[in-house]
Amino acid sequence: MLHFIITRFVSLVPILFGISAVTFFLIRLVPGDPVIAFLGLEADENAIATLRRQLSLDQPLLVQYFAWLGRILSGDFGRSIQGGREVLPLLLGALGPTAILSLSALALSLMISIPAGVIAATRRNSWADYTVSLAALFGLSMPSFWLGVLLILTFSITLPIFPSSGYVSPLADPVAHLRHLVLPALTLGAALAAATMRMTRATMLEVLRADYIRTARAKGLPSRTVVWGHALGNARIPIVTLLGIQFGQLLGGVVITETVFSWPGIGKLTVDAIFARDYPVVQGAVLLTATMFVLINLVTDLIYTVLDPRLRLS
Repeated sequence: MLHFIITRFVSLVPILFGISAVTFFLIRLVPGDPVIAFLGLEADENAIATLRRQLSLDQPLLVQYFAWLGRILSGDFGRSIQGGREVLPLLLGALGPTAILSLSALALSLMISIPAGVIAATRRNSWADYTVSLAALFGLSMPSFWLGVLLILTFSITLPIFPSSGYVSPLADPVAHLRHLVLPALTLGAALAAATMRMTRATMLEVLRADYIRTARAKGLPSRTVVWGHALGNARIPIVTLLGIQFGQLLGGVVITETVFSWPGIGKLTVDAIFARDYPVVQGAVLLTATMFVLINLVTDLIYTVLDPRLRLS
């Protein structure tokens, strides 16, 4: 196990190095000049040259890249071009709202998808199966920006129950925080629930045909024990795999949802930085996102060994 963990951590190095290089050079292909975007079109040439020199943008790209990489290795993500704030605290501040939204959406999707998937599998080709499958198809096909706008029109304008946008810290006002959280969590949870439900149904159908399930039924075990204990217990690994991927993507920044609901997370911060040509923020956000995604995949692999002890022997 220790060898596996060390190997995975070592494999992070070339992955993150490649991602940092791709991000650094691709962002510079975006049309526009960050200095002019900050100072404005009417800025004096001397001011532009001075700021460009201060930001080391007058150096060759390779020099800029290795200088930035050296600062990253020392824990310095640089400063934002637009606000002058340090990038790392800026990213960590945006990570909190994204984590709250991601965990809420994931929890909501599990509450819906797991029971629905089990019901659809145990009642195959029934009206319940058709209803759940149709709902899952609807959830997968529906664009998140459209669902978000629809929820705003319904529950913020027509029925003014929840706020249409914004964020309130749970420490400042827990009730207001929950009211602002409901609509974006529903928007994200719908697509997650649809994918997880389909995975649960497909995996459960395969497991329910196994010999040990027929043996458990022949022994007279209650149907609830067979389905929820034996079958679902052995169907967990593919579901956990999907959940790990989903959670990594969510923590990476749910760009559309955060933009629609003005949720101050990693996704919205990255989009704003791209439009402002704020290179340090974009580079730091992508690198932080990639690191989290790889670490979540590592944690998912470790969870496998807890769910299935046979994997510890491999």
